[in-house]
Amino acid sequence: MGELNSDIQYLPGVGPKRAALLKQELDVHTLDELIHFFPFRYIDRSRIVPISSVSADLAYVQVQGRVVTRNLISPKHLSVMVEDASGRMEMVFFKGVRWNYERLAPGSVFLFFGKPQLYNGRLNMVHPEVDAPLENPDSAGTLTGVYPSTEKLRSGGVTGKVMCKLQRAALALCLPEIRETLPPDIIASRGLCPLAYALQNIHFPSSQEALAAAGRRLKFEELFFLQLSLLKQRYVRSRAEDGLPMPSVGKAFHACFNALPYSLTGAQQRVIREIRADISGGHQMNRLLQGDVGSGKTMVAVLSCLLAIGNGYQACMMAPTEVLAAQHYANIQKYLAPTGVKCALLTGSTTRKERIPILEGLSDGSIGIVVGTHALLEDPVRYKALGMAVIDEQHRFGVGQRARLWAKGPVSGGRSIAPHILVMTATPIPRTLAMTFYGDLDVSVIDEMPPGRKPVQTILTGRNRLPAMYRFMREQIALGRQVFVVYPMIFINEKMEDVSNVEEGYEEIAAAFPLSEGYKVAIVHGQQSNEQKAFNMKAFAEGRAHILVSTTVIEVGVDVPNASVMVIRSAQRFGLSQLHQLRGRVGRGGEKSYCILVTDQKTSREARQRLELMCRTEDGFEIAEEDMRMRGPGDLEGTQQSGLPVNLRIASIVKDARLLEDARDCAMGVLDADPSLSAPGNSVLARELRKGKYEIEDYSKIS
Repeated sequence: MGELNSDIQYLPGVGPKRAALLKQELDVHTLDELIHFFPFRYIDRSRIVPISSVSADLAYVQVQGRVVTRNLISPKHLSVMVEDASGRMEMVFFKGVRWNYERLAPGSVFLFFGKPQLYNGRLNMVHPEVDAPLENPDSAGTLTGVYPSTEKLRSGGVTGKVMCKLQRAALALCLPEIRETLPPDIIASRGLCPLAYALQNIHFPSSQEALAAAGRRLKFEELFFLQLSLLKQRYVRSRAEDGLPMPSVGKAFHACFNALPYSLTGAQQRVIREIRADISGGHQMNRLLQGDVGSGKTMVAVLSCLLAIGNGYQACMMAPTEVLAAQHYANIQKYLAPTGVKCALLTGSTTRKERIPILEGLSDGSIGIVVGTHALLEDPVRYKALGMAVIDEQHRFGVGQRARLWAKGPVSGGRSIAPHILVMTATPIPRTLAMTFYGDLDVSVIDEMPPGRKPVQTILTGRNRLPAMYRFMREQIALGRQVFVVYPMIFINEKMEDVSNVEEGYEEIAAAFPLSEGYKVAIVHGQQSNEQKAFNMKAFAEGRAHILVSTTVIEVGVDVPNASVMVIRSAQRFGLSQLHQLRGRVGRGGEKSYCILVTDQKTSREARQRLELMCRTEDGFEIAEEDMRMRGPGDLEGTQQSGLPVNLRIASIVKDARLLEDARDCAMGVLDADPSLSAPGNSVLARELRKGKYEIEDYSKIS
């Protein structure tokens, strides 16, 4: 394996300077990493476009022309005019000026390949690739790969043409060393081409068919090992004997369940059965609970906590914000009334005087359930026997934070045993994304809404309709309702002057709903202190403010049943899943509710189509699938924090969803037969996993 692991600087044509660039810009250190750095698209370099057909809106094109004139405008600026039978075009060079001046002599014919653009009304190409002319332009040529690049790479001389040369040289050295990464039976059953063939043809395809076969092999392999790595973690955990056994149901569970003023939905009952099966078997539960806003996840969480209490353990529920923690606490207190179970709230705002009895109650076991924020992670917080941890919107917690919570489980044999884990999210996650983010968790879905919950009517309108919208808001307020008005930004942005912002929006709303007429308007945004935010949110939650003007800080955790209108300004700036989350803030009471999506003048056709989908459906999973298809998987939350837990080199969980499912089925089949990958036929798989390429960032593995 000598060549594969060679430092990139020793490849002919690289050297120390280019190697430093490749390492810094592309994270490519070895020849093996280079040949696994794939093109993102391909260009048919056999096709020559007549100059008269070239326009600035085309991507890369290739023309073949005779040099008419060359003009050395300055030592760093060369202009070359070329022509074919259909017209003329300028080629511009700012680097390699002297060399290009000498070789591009008038009368000579060359191929010019690059991105056409308009400058001062004239079409040109800046820094085109220049090659010898095709002797027969109609002959079949090869597809040329286009690689991801950066300005630093191009400035350092690593152009697309240079990258192709480096890949050709690396493949010549490395292909003889390539060993298969998949067992022969998987290659045969899935109809995959050999790995060496795939690597050769992904960089230099001999035909479209060869490129398709190469792409399928490499994508399948990437997705297969991703799933194998995730599922192996689940198999290892499911066979570990370190879970807290909870075979009983207990009096508290029955007391709460029997006192409920309504029946649980079929979906809620199914999820509780799944949780009971998990915790009664002596293995640690790691379960993800998905459910739309208002589907009844909190009720399931409370009953899960009571199952732990019925077996002599305590439970905690961790929320990402103080507002959400306080809201959970208030709801749980109501559910616990008939059970006699003591519950406490512990957040950063809990005073020292309040904190002391809570810490004592957790330590001596008299407090059965504690609800809180990251304050639950602090060192002084010790439990007598923590058996169940519920985490709401777990993507908002870091891995290190979660690990500190798991360490607070009961101690046995000198080490703490992690509590059972129930992760809840109101963000509907498409199936393919759940396989990647949460592949090693068991997933439960509450896909049924409680009876009686009225659908939210969603309306799409423009800024020009604001007077009519304000009239509607006044009518709703006159009926005793409240209104959210959400903006994408806090302050005005010079680059996006057309986009609404909270700063101006608050002034606008306050002017339209003046205090002198009895209206009260509250404002909440991320640059306020926690005290300011809590004060204003509380004023709205308690009905002392008619309108809450805010940014998306209210996306998670504000439960105001009396709010019947959600207005979202510059709605085109939000992702579909985020709009769905915001819409879920209304429709929680018995009254008909509305979500009004207000667009700006500069709203693209695609954005309008996305918003029209919001008006057609309230199905969070349908919306999430569409959001992922349109925006890609890395931005489902409307924030930049939720990228994939592993870098996929070639596969796409959006475009390759079927291949992902096939790869997952294949991985499950392998592990069902050989969980430890110890059979001789699976040694190649164990070897690949040991390389660590497919290790998943500890995003979903929550204990």
